[in-house]
Amino acid sequence: MSNDRSRPDLDDTTVEGLGKLSEALETIEQARGQLYGFHQHSGKADLLLQDAVRLLREAGHTQLADDLDRDLVGRNVIADRWTFQIVEDYDDSYWSVFRAFDERARTELADGDRHVYEARMKQRERTTGHPRHQAGPALDG
Repeated sequence: MSNDRSRPDLDDTTVEGLGKLSEALETIEQARGQLYGFHQHSGKADLLLQDAVRLLREAGHTQLADDLDRDLVGRNVIADRWTFQIVEDYDDSYWSVFRAFDERARTELADGDRHVYEARMKQRERTTGHPRHQAGPALDG
């Protein structure tokens, strides 16, 4: 990794490409978080549904409670899968592959440096010498 995270040795198009790849990965990370939210919300809904079934049964609505229990409690959210299986498939077949390509690109093109595009932006936009605009811990200016 370089001491100058803005990597003046790299051409602008490479840096822009690495920046877009990083931005895409950040978007995938957000999607993954939403998928985990979907997983947790679906699980919570199933537990709440089980409470509803119990209460409806206690209130004497046994046919409705039985139908809900049989047809909806524990149901696959998509064909042959609960949400944890969707999350695992996403992680194994997409998210981990995406992360590996991001790491490969950074290793091959920028000696492993992350956020080179952003480091260049920081260099462009900061006020040199301003006490709240330091280049960063690895840089003095």
